[in-house]
Amino acid sequence: MNLAVFLPNWVGDVVMATPALRALRAHYSSARLIGVCRPYVSGVLDGAPWLDERIFLDRGGPRQQRWPAVAWQLRKQQIDLAVLFPNSFRSALVAWLGGCYRIVGFKRHGRGWMLTNRLHAARDADGRFKPTPIIDDYNRLAETAGCPAPGHRLELFTTPADEQAADTIWRHFGLGRHREVICLNPGAAFGAAKHWDNNYVAALARELAERRGAGVLVLCGPGEREMARHIAALARHASVHSLADAVLSLGLTKALIRRATLLITTDSGPRHFAAAFDRPVITLFGPTHIAWTETYFAKAVHLQRQVPCGPCQERVCPTGDHRCMIELLPVDVFRAATELLARIERKAS
Repeated sequence: MNLAVFLPNWVGDVVMATPALRALRAHYSSARLIGVCRPYVSGVLDGAPWLDERIFLDRGGPRQQRWPAVAWQLRKQQIDLAVLFPNSFRSALVAWLGGCYRIVGFKRHGRGWMLTNRLHAARDADGRFKPTPIIDDYNRLAETAGCPAPGHRLELFTTPADEQAADTIWRHFGLGRHREVICLNPGAAFGAAKHWDNNYVAALARELAERRGAGVLVLCGPGEREMARHIAALARHASVHSLADAVLSLGLTKALIRRATLLITTDSGPRHFAAAFDRPVITLFGPTHIAWTETYFAKAVHLQRQVPCGPCQERVCPTGDHRCMIELLPVDVFRAATELLARIERKAS
């Protein structure tokens, strides 16, 4: 049997799909499982044992990664079952043109006629899509494909190269001398509306270093190096460092979060790395609904200010004042961090 799984297009969503992916691998243990994904999310699953092959699907990539070529690759492999985590028309079209015998997905964006098993998203009384946990939708797809209920345990892996890169960072900044190492993740690929003010991040980093004696590491993606560098400079503390000058990868970020005491982050992909490695996490929510990305992780704290204009789900603040994030103060986040770590310590003792 050949099974194709079209993975989500966002880093965090791939992590939220891991219970469903793990269930598919376990249920179809003798099948050849092919992951179809965007190149930039592939590293999320490095080290995981679930996929036998990966095929990159990227409309802006080389010819072999564009949808006609990917459909042809699938057709040659004679796919018995395709599970579509993305709701896009393109993913269904590739599976349909790829000759996949059975196609499981949500009926969205006019693609229902290409699906053999159509699921329907939850709506409110007015017919609008109701904010519900994406992890539950992914699990519904796996169950429709024949799996037992996957549960909610997120799971990721690191490779030896990832851990070696993290070791280098740990030694370079002397993080091993600290009782706690707290990672801060201030960026978000979604857009500027999710960002927390650099001055706030720096003030929090300084408080964590001074009052808790923590080593603080500011994480970043390739396009966020200047942000991370600026935050570390604003913090003006020898125990606050950034990855601005490191060789960046998703694997490095995974390995650093895996060994951190705590992650404090915006509502972005790396926040789910913490849950996948059972690390405590505080997430700062601004323009987005918490319900969409709820994962039921016991060591997670969500902070969000209720404002009249939100959650707006916009990438850029439509009012220009960014009040949903501005009203989240460093003192509030520091208090939440202290309370979360104390609660975990009490439970462990």
